[in-house]
Order: sequence, then structure tokens, then C-alpha cells
Amino acid sequence: MKLTARPGGPLQGEADVPGDKSCSHRALILGAMAEGTTRISGLLQSADIFATVAAIKTLGGNVEQHGEEWLVRSGPWRGPVAIDCGNSGTAARLLMGAVAGMPGVHAMFSGDASLSARPMQRVTLPLARMGATIQGGDRLPIAVEGTHLGGIEHRNVPASAQVKSAILLAGLGTGAPVTVIEAVPSRDHTEIMLHQFGCDVAVDDGPNGWTTSLGTRRAPVACELSIASDPSSAAFPLVAATIVPGSDVMVRGMLVNPLRTGLYEVLEQMGGEIDLSNERIQSGEIVADVRVRAAPLAPCHVRAEQVPAMVDEIPVLAIACAFADGESVIEGLAELRLKESDRLGAVIAGLTACGIGAVADGDTLRIFGAAKVRGGAGVATQGDHRIAMAFLTLGLAAEQPVEVDEAEMIATSFPDFVEVMQSLGAGIG
Repeated sequence: MKLTARPGGPLQGEADVPGDKSCSHRALILGAMAEGTTRISGLLQSADIFATVAAIKTLGGNVEQHGEEWLVRSGPWRGPVAIDCGNSGTAARLLMGAVAGMPGVHAMFSGDASLSARPMQRVTLPLARMGATIQGGDRLPIAVEGTHLGGIEHRNVPASAQVKSAILLAGLGTGAPVTVIEAVPSRDHTEIMLHQFGCDVAVDDGPNGWTTSLGTRRAPVACELSIASDPSSAAFPLVAATIVPGSDVMVRGMLVNPLRTGLYEVLEQMGGEIDLSNERIQSGEIVADVRVRAAPLAPCHVRAEQVPAMVDEIPVLAIACAFADGESVIEGLAELRLKESDRLGAVIAGLTACGIGAVADGDTLRIFGAAKVRGGAGVATQGDHRIAMAFLTLGLAAEQPVEVDEAEMIATSFPDFVEVMQSLGAGIG
């Protein structure tokens, strides 16, 4: 299914952004590992999350939806079982870690063509060092057999929250020391959520880097969780509000964890008008209401150490840079070639088709923005949901409509994207 975004009037109103994808995966998995019944509100209901729900049921857990609330009960995990993770790298990598620390559990992990092309040894090698039995190479399908694990001190290069989380989840099944060291901190949702489930996690920013270690309490106990709105999904209506003249858009209850707000910090540096209000703590995370109004943007220079805090938002940041008159530079983007698509290549091809100069200099992206963007192109998404939403965002502010060749995969993270954008006045259809 193709979709087209057409330039039009200002975007106005509140964007109903769904629950955070990263937190939703973790809430389900930890709920299925915990003693008792975990209650989750605000869970993202998307294809990726449903893959995790199905996996948990296959492994022996119980997941039920009751209106807006989801109940997750632990059960004896079983095996051998076959787990289809669909397009979700988070489901595959985190569940590999969870299975690795459960003696007697054996699971064969597979996924769709996109997921099967993504590297997995960054997870399986440290799990094997802990003692897990792994069958397979760097790509799915991969079999993981759980056992009594030992400890590990793992240097997480490049910084990956999925790798760190897999190790921490595996470490719940051992009393041995488990430590992950990062030069630049990756997302810390697993650490925050482990605290909610009663587990000990210590985080230290010391001379050796950002160090995360499990403590003595490692048996998760059920809790109640409320998932905040996803800043990665909110990025599309909020960037659209920045680049479409006269726009004023609000997202309520958005996750503003400092390790997830890199995009918004850069937009402010570019001249974006971003206001936060009603900041509060919700299930251990910082959330706020975020309002963005249209503003002229200046070019930016993003350094590699800033990228982990906005790695999923790079495609839509590139759209903002397209409307900033001058050269923007974003460094340290090697990981973008290993996402659901070669995102770096897809961004460059899409911008070029829309009349904006963009080149890759190694793992650095250079975008030669302009006050007016022609648009008027068909963009190849490579089956990537964030590429599709990014270029539909561009089409709302371009001089001519922009069409994307696929749209079904948007459901992996933001199933109601089109309806939410239309509610703001966007011409997408």
C-alpha cells in the first residue's frame, strides 16, 4: 500500500501518540519472568509488541488484555519451542537473554526477511561467554538453550541497549557478578524497570565508563506499570509541527528520559520552539507534556556521542535538516546501516529524490538544506517504518506531494500514524 503526503495548512491540536515501544517490550518480558501478576497500562499495541506477546505465550507465560489494561502472569517457561519475532529486533535479542538464564528452556528464534538480515552475534557471543548454549551464526534462525549461567564483565561496543538488556535479563538467573560497561550510555529502560520489579541494579559513571551491574536481589516481583507516550513516535508529528508554518502541536505524557531526548535537544539548538510542562515520575520514568510550534530552523552539527540518545530519530531529524538552510552534519551513523533497512542509504536516496543534497562521508551524513524543499518524489522505504513516516513528514512541508512505496510496516511501531496525523490536519492518504 502506497501513501502520499500533501502540503497544506498548519497542524493543530493534540497528537495521541501510543505507548513507548522499548518500555512495552520490557514490561511484557519482565512481567512474564516475575512472581505474581503484573498490570500494564498504556502498552503499545503494534505488530512488534504482538510478536513479544505471542512469544511469551509460546514460552509458557500468560498475557491477557482487559480493556486498557494488560495482565501478565509468570508460568514455568518451557521448551523446545519455536519463536517467530517478526520484524522485532528487541523481541529477539531480549528474549534470547531471558531464555539463556532459564535452565531447561530451549527456543529457536526466527524472524522476517528484514530481521533475519540483522546481526545477532553482538548478543549471542556474550551470552555464550556466560555459559549459554547457542546454535547458529550471526543471523537468525538461532537456537538458545538456557542453563545455570556464570557472570560476565562485558564492554558494550557499540553501545546497544538491546545487548545490555539481554545480558541483564540473562544475569537474573545467576548469582555471579554481571556488569556491562559503555563509553556512552545506551537507553536505561531495563535498569529503571528492574527497579520497579524489585531487583537491584547499580549504575556508575566512573573513569572506566558507564557501568551497570546487577546486585543481590535478582528475582523479579510483579508490579503495576504505566507506559508513557513514545518519543520516537512523537517525533513525526512534532517535527512536522516545526517545519509546517503556523503549526502548534502537543503530545501529552511523553517519555522524556534524558537518554531518549536527543532529537528534541538538537531541534532546540536549531531554533525549534519546544516547551515542556507537567513533568512528573511515572513508573520510574520521567514524563512530561511536550508542545512544539513552527519555527525557522538553522543547520546543526551532531557528534557521534549524541547519537545513542536519538538513534531511532535520525531519519526524521534528517527531514528537519532538509528545511534548515545550509549544511547540517550528523556523525557516528554506522549503526543506521544495520537497522530494519540501511537507513543511512535510504535517507540519502529519499532526500536526493526530493531535491535536497545529501551525502555519506564514511559514517557521517551531510545534508545541504534549503528554506524551501521541492518534494514531488516517490520514495523507496526499503520496508522500514521510520523511513516511511519520515518522508511522509517531509511531504507535509514540501512544495509538492511525496509518495512512499510501502506503508503497511508502519504498524510495527505506530499503527494509528495516519489517523493521528489526519486529526492534526495533515494531508496524508
